[in-house]
Amino acid sequence: MDKIIRIGTRDSELALWQANTVKSQLENLGYKTELVAVKSTGDLILDKPLYELGITGIFTKTLDIAMLNGTVDIAVHSMKDVPTALPKGIVQTAVLPRATSEDILVKKEKIDYSQPCIVATGSLRRKAQWLHRYPHHSVVDLRGNVNTRLQKLTDNNWEGAVFAKAGLKRINVLPENHETLDWMIPAPAQGAMVIVALENDAFNKEATSKLNDSTSEICTTIERLFLKTLEGGCTAPIGALAEIIDDSIQFKGCLFSLDGTQKLEIARSIKVDNYLNTTQENLGISVAKELLENGGKELMLKIKNALK
Repeated sequence: MDKIIRIGTRDSELALWQANTVKSQLENLGYKTELVAVKSTGDLILDKPLYELGITGIFTKTLDIAMLNGTVDIAVHSMKDVPTALPKGIVQTAVLPRATSEDILVKKEKIDYSQPCIVATGSLRRKAQWLHRYPHHSVVDLRGNVNTRLQKLTDNNWEGAVFAKAGLKRINVLPENHETLDWMIPAPAQGAMVIVALENDAFNKEATSKLNDSTSEICTTIERLFLKTLEGGCTAPIGALAEIIDDSIQFKGCLFSLDGTQKLEIARSIKVDNYLNTTQENLGISVAKELLENGGKELMLKIKNALK
């Protein structure tokens, strides 16, 4: 194993934590590795919401290019940032054991939710779900890496900001004063890390596939196919969560209007054995089609027109 696996990563603290996690796991298996840090457009442009930049996979595109031109061998991503359609020549090789998928509200002090207040998030999904539950609140845009967003919360007159709990826990910056939003359906694949490699790179595909967690792969595949079928990308308020509980896969998904006034939700349960043995289309696709047939198609059209 003299070959060195060059691991591409963004240079934020969280991205480096994720890449170093993969690095240590590969080295434990006897592989030699090195990190190659690359800045992404999403890290450089902090004054516009993601959906306004009009780029799918804004945090992953730079690493895709680095892999395709031979600068790096593999890349490690927060899976929720990865487009559902990977670039030609790049394939998913492993999903690591998933951390918590929960969203949390980081607060400055106790909040009276019955009163008007200001909450920050850069996510259309979080914004729509928040306004659906609290239509009398205001939601402002929040961009930047985890540390930057926490600092912005401190520096502004907001009551709180919404984060993915997994990211804050991973780099040990989870504030004590936070609240779990158990009513908020997370982004598809939230809390999961994914490794991608070149399709024709047998060595690195085999090496990284040893890190794959089958439970996480099943659940994130269902969620991402739900997202792909709805054609949401990162520009629509779409949530999805699949969990394996005992011998069943429990799925719930949602689609909201941008202002949170409209809500479409769907839930389904299927035995794991039935899911693995079925020749029918994937659960994520079938529930998304059902949602589209029950108002989702019209709502997606409204969202796309509003974001043009």
